Parts: sequence; C-alpha cells; structure tokens
Amino acid sequence: MSKLKKEDLEQDLLIEYSSRIMHFYNTNKAAVIGGSIGLVVAIGLIVGYVIYSGNQEEEAANLLGIAEQELLQGNFEEALYGDEQEFTLGFEQIANNYSGTSAGNLANYYAAITEYELGNFENALTFIQEYDVPEGILGVAPISMYANILVGLERYEEAASQYERAAEWDENNSTTPYNLYKAAEAYMEAGDTEQALAHIDTIIEEYPNSQQIAQAQRLKGFLAENAG
Repeated sequence: MSKLKKEDLEQDLLIEYSSRIMHFYNTNKAAVIGGSIGLVVAIGLIVGYVIYSGNQEEEAANLLGIAEQELLQGNFEEALYGDEQEFTLGFEQIANNYSGTSAGNLANYYAAITEYELGNFENALTFIQEYDVPEGILGVAPISMYANILVGLERYEEAASQYERAAEWDENNSTTPYNLYKAAEAYMEAGDTEQALAHIDTIIEEYPNSQQIAQAQRLKGFLAENAG
C-alpha cells in the first residue's frame, strides 16, 4: 500500500485552508434586553454559550495547528497522540475533547489520515466516518481518503462507490477524472471490468486533457487484453 506523500498533504485544499477557517467563529454578542427577567436570563445564557463556544473553538484550533505540523513533518505518533513532555494534544484527543467545534471535527479527518499512514485502517475508518464533510472542493479530498481507507481494507466495491462520490462532489477537470480513474482501479480489483471500463471511457471522452488520460488509455488496453 503506497502511503501519502508530504506533497499530497500540503496540496490538500482542506489542510491548506483549515487554519484560516478555524479562526472564524461566531462572536456576535449584540442583544436588546427586554423588560422581563426571563428574557434577560435567556439572553445571558445565549451570550455565555457563544463566548464559551468561541473560547473552545480558539483553543481547539491552536492545538490542532501544533498537531498539523507534526503530521506534515511525518511524525505520525506525535500527531495522533500528542507529546506528554511538550504538553501537546494529538488529533485523537482533540477530536474527543472538542467534538462540538470545527477544529474537533477536522481533527477526525487528520486522525484518519494519520491512522492510514500507520497502517491502522480500521481505526482510520472509524475517524473518517465521524468527519462531517464540507461542501464544494474542500470535501473532495476527505471523501477520496475514505475510499483509500476502504482500499486498504480490500473493500473494493465500497471504495469504488466513495471514489465515484468524490468525483461527483465538485465536478471539475482535475479531481473528477482523478477519482474516476481511482474508481476504475477499485472496480478492476473487485472484478467488475464493465464498471471499470465505463469510468475509463468517461475520462477518455469527457476529460481528454486531464492528467489521467495516459493512465486511462493504458488501463483500457490492459482490461481489453485480459477480458474473457
């Protein structure tokens, strides 16, 4: 099983923008106090919750940033479990202790990547299933990672389905043909040549200028040779 390269992690758009996203949390505290004590108490509770949530979010984001650096440097154990001597937390603790925050949610994705790199595919699957995938292009890489984990578990048909989901999540000339090709490979491993060829033909016909075109043509030739 080939592992993710440092460049793959650095080019993951979700990882690239996560630190920025983590710092945007709701701090609106404006409220008009009405005449009743009940309303005043209710507003006080709401404002208090917003402040608490904001503090939790900022704290989780700071901890996540430290663990991110460990991941990008290839220090997978430290990224996942933290460092007791340095008093830092890893993705696992952040995901569990800050589950109500955006950083806590993102920690599930990072934990899945880290467990995958360590070869712990079942653990990786647990974390990726807990992750709330964002809309648009930022959601493509996590779904593709979900598929990678399923390939690691040799659950090829399920993996192909997730690659298809990634291809459709944000259709474009880069990630769509890439994930269609990965889906074709997974279907080939599952013994479903027909579905594999269908995706290969889609790449050749609809994405002739994609980076996957040469691979797609080679795989089509291989499948044709070995058909029947």
